[in-house]
Amino acid sequence: MKLTSDNVQKTLFACLYEQGEDTSNHVKAQGVRGPIGFHPERLAVQKENIIAMLKQLPKEFMKSGGGGYTFLNGCIDSEGEQWGDQSSVDELICLGVAIGKVSFPMPREMWSALPGGVPYFTVDDIEEVNA
Repeated sequence: MKLTSDNVQKTLFACLYEQGEDTSNHVKAQGVRGPIGFHPERLAVQKENIIAMLKQLPKEFMKSGGGGYTFLNGCIDSEGEQWGDQSSVDELICLGVAIGKVSFPMPREMWSALPGGVPYFTVDDIEEVNA
């Protein structure tokens, strides 16, 4: 799946609960703006799409490529093209956190000391995925 703001948003919406569903078994993902609760089975269905999009971020975000990079540059893909805006980046981060592939190397309390007051995030090394 190509990394675009539309694809990130469609994937995020596909992983949410529908009105009236029991949310007690949600998968909580803390993003930059706040937490999101995902439907675990729908998240599992979208896992390969999420991984495919994360793999299109620059190598600086990868654990073994740079160890993490600023949220401010998360809207640029590995080809140097802008794929979305900061709200799209936060949605992708939440999806990545929910599947255990994205983390923040510094605690939230320290983010204000970073450029723009926003965090760095790291994408765990990802095995090849057919997407």
